[in-house]
Amino acid sequence: MRFWRVLFQPFSRFHYKKIQVIITLSFMLVTIITVLLVSIMLYNRFSKSSEENTVLNIGQIIDQVNSNLEFYVLGMKDIFQVVEESVGNAPLISGEQLRSQLGTILKTRQDLVSIALFTKDGQLVWNTPNEQMRPNSRLTRQGWFEAAQEHPGLLQFSAPHIQNVFKSPYRWVVSMSKEITYTDGGAKKKGILDVDINFRTIDELSKRVSLGKKGYVYIIDGVGNMVYHPQQQLIYAGLKYENLEPVLNYQYGNYSDDSTGEERIITIKTVQPTGWKVVGVTYADEIMTTKKDLNTFMIGFLLIMLSIVLIVSVLVSYRIAKPLRTLERSVKKVEKGDFGAIIDVSGAYEVEQLSKRFNLMIRRIRELMDQIILEQEAKRKSELEVLQAQINPHFLYNTLNSVTRMAEMGRKEEVVTTITSLSRFFRISLSKGSNIIPVQDELEHIRNYLIIQKIRFKNKFQYEIEAQDEALSCMTLKLILQPLVENAIHHGIEMMVDEGFIGIYAWIEDESLFIRVTDNGIGMSEDVLRGILSGKSRQDSGSGVGVRNVHERISLYYGKPYGLTFESELEEGTSVTVKLPVVPAGAESDHGGSA
Repeated sequence: MRFWRVLFQPFSRFHYKKIQVIITLSFMLVTIITVLLVSIMLYNRFSKSSEENTVLNIGQIIDQVNSNLEFYVLGMKDIFQVVEESVGNAPLISGEQLRSQLGTILKTRQDLVSIALFTKDGQLVWNTPNEQMRPNSRLTRQGWFEAAQEHPGLLQFSAPHIQNVFKSPYRWVVSMSKEITYTDGGAKKKGILDVDINFRTIDELSKRVSLGKKGYVYIIDGVGNMVYHPQQQLIYAGLKYENLEPVLNYQYGNYSDDSTGEERIITIKTVQPTGWKVVGVTYADEIMTTKKDLNTFMIGFLLIMLSIVLIVSVLVSYRIAKPLRTLERSVKKVEKGDFGAIIDVSGAYEVEQLSKRFNLMIRRIRELMDQIILEQEAKRKSELEVLQAQINPHFLYNTLNSVTRMAEMGRKEEVVTTITSLSRFFRISLSKGSNIIPVQDELEHIRNYLIIQKIRFKNKFQYEIEAQDEALSCMTLKLILQPLVENAIHHGIEMMVDEGFIGIYAWIEDESLFIRVTDNGIGMSEDVLRGILSGKSRQDSGSGVGVRNVHERISLYYGKPYGLTFESELEEGTSVTVKLPVVPAGAESDHGGSA
């Protein structure tokens, strides 16, 4: 810390802790780092992108060359098939009609050199044009002838070679050969059909390709023989070298090669069905923009950006800091307890929003203060209503009337049970003036209530009360179950023909206490169910506290997450679940208001 104080001592007059200075310095530091990182990334990305785009363009060019060659080869295959069908279907192999037909095919294509049919032992059957064979041609040892015999029925493409079979000018050709069946003298015989094509089309297709100033395309066959090269004479003379070993390992793709002393990008595609490989050669120094130009551009870009950022950061920090200082002075008024003060600050959008939110907060504080007063008044009023409802004259009158009738009828045991339950009922209702009682007492209270009501209604219903041991010792507001059970009897079971059932269950789940009251009564419609807690559905009779009063008591005492939830279906029954916090005995003062 001392080091930083010494370091910033000369700048103390600038108040470096002020938001304007902090914003300016932080903005400058972040911008410098960001621009440097962006510049480095742009440089690397630009170089990489340039290389990738160039490789992609080269690949597209090679693809086009490959497609053109494949189209050309397929055309040659179609011509060979036409020749094969003509020869195979001719009734007389030496007929003038066949010779004329094949001569016409030969004349229509300038890249066709010759068409010839040989026996399997190398004897000439006929050829077009009609030329004599050279005596020392060694026909049966030539590659195209041997390939046709080794793969009967399959069309073979030879490596480029000089045609030396016939007494004609020596020409570079590619031979298409295949073993076929023909008719001679009424007998079916096997022979080798040969169609020679020159390099005119291949040469034209390859010469059209431009891969930079020094780049070029060449073609090799599947074993590395040179089919075409723009500097083929230099290749044969040993004055130019192509590293073919890695090329033969690729069917397609690209790689870098520096075997010639210069970095080159080699792109490869395979021509189907010949197996030839189209190889594109591009020099790396023609792909990349020079680093010197890139560096100059990046340095200039960095200086311009820093200048702009410095100016903008000073202006922006000033615009932000000025309204904040005004806001600070206005907040001090509220700090002194002036909750009626209205902050009016203009400036940046965030500062305006902060001013509006602060005004809303002050207004909300005033509203909450008023609401607290109202809620306390409502809570006290609710507690008073509960105390007033603890002794319900109507309930007491009906119970005593029932006791009188039972006494007149000599039902002494029921009279004793009713009076005992009534005594316990009022004892728990009073509970020494406390509004918070254990769940066990609340369940005992409702048990006595059910005993009295069951006797009054002549066993019209059965009931069940079950609770987890952990739930019995928890504390709860008293008299929250009686209105629910009273509703279950009067609005659910009393109007039933069959015997009713009321179940009361208490348990702890997810750190909350739940008490559920269920009945198999007539149930309620959705409209009535929605209106219960909203106060729109009024009850004709009840305990005087009412379901809504119970819900409001719980919400006021424990908070909004707690209260009642209803589930009901017509003719199926109703289920009311009371959700309360888990309050152990002795800790009830930690929740809600005082009792």
